[in-house]
Amino acid sequence: MARTDRLVTLINLLRDGALHRAQDLAPVLGVSVRTVYRDMDRLLAAGVPIQGTPGTGYRMADTIALPPLQLSPAELEVLHLGIAIVSEAADPALSAAAQTLTQKIDMALPAETVAEADAWKTALTPLANAARGLSHMVSLRSAIAGRQKLRLSYRDTAEQTRHDTIRPLKLESWGRVWLLTAWSETDGKFRDFRVDLIEAAAPLPELFADEPGKRLSDRV
Repeated sequence: MARTDRLVTLINLLRDGALHRAQDLAPVLGVSVRTVYRDMDRLLAAGVPIQGTPGTGYRMADTIALPPLQLSPAELEVLHLGIAIVSEAADPALSAAAQTLTQKIDMALPAETVAEADAWKTALTPLANAARGLSHMVSLRSAIAGRQKLRLSYRDTAEQTRHDTIRPLKLESWGRVWLLTAWSETDGKFRDFRVDLIEAAAPLPELFADEPGKRLSDRV
């Protein structure tokens, strides 16, 4: 498993809020305990709100810090949505300001200093194209609320563009990383898409209803 994919898998494992020991995570990921510790450091450096220490276990924190404020994930989402709306403005000055504000917010989000200070940047680049990612937020949320299928163009971590027909189910942020959870009708399974790597999200004229095995509650 590529390191980037492994880090996203780690985020998914920690999403349940339970305490996970590195000794239990290592065999699931197919790596050593020492590698799990290094991966946790990378996630912390990327702003993912993880609590815990080696030997005791790790869990996701339920708040996101934006010094000097303490923001909940929902509040940070509202902030990002506002930027997303402005970034689509016809006024080039406002659009440019939205992009620079995105960069400032990204810099202000918590980041821990680790020995491999630059390693995480190539492993899990948070909001690789922040303005593009945030520009999709409104349409993604609308599709989730309206239960509307999307045709997604997505540039994966191998720099290959893939196309999926999806049922968008949930948007959430982990530090600087925004993930869209969806049922992929192309692959016939649940998938997580990094919002900053989405190139296009075109609404389809087809709605979807809850079906056993394809609901968010069915994801394990």
